[in-house]
Amino acid sequence: MNHFIWPVRVYYEDTDAGGVVFYANYLKFFERARTEMLRAMGYEQDELSANEGVIFVVRSIQVDYLMPARFNELLQVSAKISLAKKASLIFEQIITRGDDVLCTGSVRIACLDAQTMRPKAIPETLFRALRADNK
Repeated sequence: MNHFIWPVRVYYEDTDAGGVVFYANYLKFFERARTEMLRAMGYEQDELSANEGVIFVVRSIQVDYLMPARFNELLQVSAKISLAKKASLIFEQIITRGDDVLCTGSVRIACLDAQTMRPKAIPETLFRALRADNK
């Protein structure tokens, strides 16, 4: 799972009055790919919260918008972990349409205690799986 790819169809609700994807919706596409990557690895975020007491939150994000996506297009959203630390991850993400790169992002994710909202180590089994899949 070194480079996870999730297909996303652009719906009317994703676009502005001009039929172009609204800039903030690219962040939603990134989020879906990260969530589906974890799910494909056998980890559900609600179960991690309930069973391990951890949640993942976006700490920071850098996004470059290169080309617009439009209503009804099929996009590919990739997610790859470029750095895994004890309580944080950095995802490199790309949204493409065919061979065209539309948007790139670097997303820093923090692992927090679900109750205190303070940094907490990523559960060991998940941490090992993330590191093994991204070597």
